Amino acid sequence: MLQVIANLSDQRDRFLGFVERRVRNRSVAEDILQAAYARAISQLKTLKTQESATAWFFRILRNAVIDHYRHTAVEGRTFEPWTPEIVPETVFINEAPSNTCKCIDGALNEINPAYQEVVRQIDLEEIPLSSFAQHSGITPGNAAVRAHRARQALRKQLIHRCGVCAKAGCLDCTCRSEAAHHG
Repeated sequence: MLQVIANLSDQRDRFLGFVERRVRNRSVAEDILQAAYARAISQLKTLKTQESATAWFFRILRNAVIDHYRHTAVEGRTFEPWTPEIVPETVFINEAPSNTCKCIDGALNEINPAYQEVVRQIDLEEIPLSSFAQHSGITPGNAAVRAHRARQALRKQLIHRCGVCAKAGCLDCTCRSEAAHHG
């Protein structure tokens, strides 16, 4: 069965292209593909023969794309009325105190490129959430969720880099400078 997973992993680009053509967003396609791989591992017992592994996985991918659109529709209906209420206030780097952690730029470069885009556009360039959503072809509710996840990823990366300083919000930076972390 490990060979089946290895063979499916070897076809990653093919599977990613399949999903990306259906959702028209590379970062969403990446997320769907990763979830499909996890689902395939958990459902490996349902695979009848090794020869049918690719067709079996394509069925999992099709179902994952359908689930994505279902969840997106539900998110839109659920979050749309409250979108302005769920967008947290953000401290912008250019407005932050001078003792703000110097590691933010490096940490931002370490997170998923799609999340980098969200943080840069919404938090740094101050593009309204609704404009970001429209430009990205997603609902405002989905954009709010993506922004939340992006900020979580950035926070996790900062905690990894800076430890206690990041847990305190990096507003009173006690960690060493970015160069000291990597040198």
